[in-house]
Amino acid sequence: MIHESFMHAMVLERTGERLKPMKLPIPVAGDGELLLKVQACGICRTDLHVVDGELSEPWLPLIPGHQIVGVVEAVGKGVPGFNPGDLVGVPWLGGTCGTCRYCLSGRENLCDLAVFTGYQRNGGFAEYCTANAGFCFSIPDGYPATQAAPLLCAGLIGYRSLRMAGDGKSLGIYGFGAAAHIVSQIALWEGRKVYAFTRQGDEAGQRFAREMGACWAGVSTERPPIELDAAIIFAPAGELVPLALRAVGKGGVVICGGIHMSPIPGFPYELLWGERKLVSVANLTRLDGEEFLELAPRIPVVTTVEVFPLEHANEALAALRAGRIRGTGVLVP
Repeated sequence: MIHESFMHAMVLERTGERLKPMKLPIPVAGDGELLLKVQACGICRTDLHVVDGELSEPWLPLIPGHQIVGVVEAVGKGVPGFNPGDLVGVPWLGGTCGTCRYCLSGRENLCDLAVFTGYQRNGGFAEYCTANAGFCFSIPDGYPATQAAPLLCAGLIGYRSLRMAGDGKSLGIYGFGAAAHIVSQIALWEGRKVYAFTRQGDEAGQRFAREMGACWAGVSTERPPIELDAAIIFAPAGELVPLALRAVGKGGVVICGGIHMSPIPGFPYELLWGERKLVSVANLTRLDGEEFLELAPRIPVVTTVEVFPLEHANEALAALRAGRIRGTGVLVP
């Protein structure tokens, strides 16, 4: 039961500027929506792309945040399957048209009219938020809110990226952060070997990768000890694409797992030849979420988090930008 009328939120008024702490009216659940009392919200490199203006269509002013775990406070009209008190998760994909050729062919992640949480609708850097109930997930039993939050983007994008990698047994991961520390657990559970690549001088990241089960960890410019079957690039650095293509063998696949990447430099055709493939991952589908959240507790996936108070959102984003967060940063109101 809500007794207060206002909530605290961290608001982006203009891209390239710091988030501002504000006191705003608590939103109301509309038809088909849930009102959630936010328990935790993960921070993500996509949040940085939004705040820094690298993604060009934010709804401003905006409350960022798209890895939301909250308790249902109110249920809007026409919402089956959720009740007050339920613990639910809100991902990046916040709504689609449901009628286009992409939606009707199981590719709702490509919908041209998709709406994204913390980008075109307010997200979870606040004490309360609303969400389209049709795009929310029940949180698996046994996951506290702070541990569950990273599953909703880092986990889901990692899962979709791994499915695109096929069945290869040797997997390279470029950029060992939030998504990588989750996807490596899935890969190891499936019997794969993980080879981790980090930026120059990131010995802490390489140690973290080895702790998470990587059989090898080195700098991204290094060649791994064997030819890889597949490689996933989570770091938003286009210069990694030719390096990853060079690291995979014939028939290998390189997956770009981010929503934004710096320009990819030119490279000789011989790096792509031999039926190597270069693909991107765009968003997620609800089926991805259902499959992954059913799988995560069976492995079980354990998330490494660093918790920040909501009012320290700017400091948390700065730490992520500088590569100082081990695993995933999570904001708690």
